[in-house]
Amino acid sequence: MAKGFDCATPLTAAAAKAFYADGYEFVARYLVPSGWKMLSKAEAELISKAGLQIVSVYETTADRALGGRAAGLSDGITAMQTARSIGQPEGSTIYFAVDFDATAAQMPAVIDYIRAASEITPGYNTGVYGSYSVVEAVSQAGACSRFWQTYAWSQGKQSSVMNIYQYQNDITVNGIGIDLNRSFGNEGWWNTLEYMLSPEDANKMIAFLGAGYMATEYADARAEFHRLANELRKASGQPET
Repeated sequence: MAKGFDCATPLTAAAAKAFYADGYEFVARYLVPSGWKMLSKAEAELISKAGLQIVSVYETTADRALGGRAAGLSDGITAMQTARSIGQPEGSTIYFAVDFDATAAQMPAVIDYIRAASEITPGYNTGVYGSYSVVEAVSQAGACSRFWQTYAWSQGKQSSVMNIYQYQNDITVNGIGIDLNRSFGNEGWWNTLEYMLSPEDANKMIAFLGAGYMATEYADARAEFHRLANELRKASGQPET
């Protein structure tokens, strides 16, 4: 499980480093083509250099998903173009926000919106941000493959399919207003760094280090095995443990 946050405020290099020093592993930022809250290529690069992973979320207005399929196709094209322009690699995820308390009557339009966005963004995984009922409905419809649930409007329920969970809103950390999140794997986060080592090869080497870790009883040796394993994880774009 990884510790993260989302925010509308663009991060400076100093802020990104401060969050990393505080133990945060990822930040969710707005993948929109314009406006004060947009994630720029320069910001993505400084976030990556600070050691944080990025989660992309597309949102213009809170209830945009009520536009259904036509809105999903339009937003999907814009999101994909924006992702490419700032260096978001294919294979990562673009989340589309359903940032309101969607009713059962509104759910067909929401599903159509997410499904259309997914269809029009080849190369990227598609996710949805929303309440428990939104995540469950979109998941059951097979409209996308990644799920970011907010506690808002969820009545204490947590979906078993969620990759990210937003559990607290509107706090201030390092001088910036943020919401708190935790992730559970397969989130589709990304960064702009280029890695020479594939995750598959890194994990093979980590397995050998794990054998050495288990074979020794010396604390200093175990600490070094753990450190080296985390260096391999970082070098291959994987979160530390």
